[in-house]
Amino acid sequence: MTGKLRVVIADDERPARSFLAAMLRNFEDVEIVGEASNGAEAVEMIEREKPDLALLDLQMPELDGLGVVRLLRKNSTPLVGFVTAYDEYAVSAFELNAIDYLLKPVDSGRLRETLNRAHERLEREDFRSTEVSNLRAATEAYETATRPLYIERIPVRHRNEIILLPVRQIASVVADGELLEITTAENDRYSINYRLKELEVRLDPELFVRLARGTLVNIEMIARVSPMPGGTFVVSLKNNQQLQASRLQSRILRESLLRI
Repeated sequence: MTGKLRVVIADDERPARSFLAAMLRNFEDVEIVGEASNGAEAVEMIEREKPDLALLDLQMPELDGLGVVRLLRKNSTPLVGFVTAYDEYAVSAFELNAIDYLLKPVDSGRLRETLNRAHERLEREDFRSTEVSNLRAATEAYETATRPLYIERIPVRHRNEIILLPVRQIASVVADGELLEITTAENDRYSINYRLKELEVRLDPELFVRLARGTLVNIEMIARVSPMPGGTFVVSLKNNQQLQASRLQSRILRESLLRI
């Protein structure tokens, strides 16, 4: 092993963060380059410091460890180890996708194994693409197993800040390649890296309806529905957006929303 491993720690609980930092300082091949007390701070710190390894608490409030990973740009994503109280779904997802994890209370010997693996992975030329791919797969597996009924907020980036956007303020979600373009009732726009079909199942179907293969709208934001030739509709939203409904979804709209 050559060079020191540059590490960022993120944990909302100060005692846990201090305990992990003290343990890391016992290893001569480690340099702690940042300590974050929440997920938003962790994203900013990782993108600024560009560490080799980020040790992220899985259960931070508002923006958890998985949320941090999702918001990181691909070229800023380091090796990641999740720190968690025992969680059978997390353990299964992380082991299946070769993502390292540490169970609380963290054991010094187990931490040493994580550091050794990080050194080994950094020596591989394709480590970043491989790790990002594994992280995404682990995130999807974990969220599928532990998915709450419906989400109420979505973390989005605005310049260098992270905003927790209430879903009721969202007017539309439109797929654009690998990104989702979110437009709010006030016509603010945000992009997130997420799949539309995976977001759709986490949104209340009483609140959101699909207009087309790549479009979801908030039912409460619909101002009017205009029939078009061929049996389709153009849906006008209260923020003045106009979105085309597909033939299939127009039929579903007609049967589910446009009848008394």
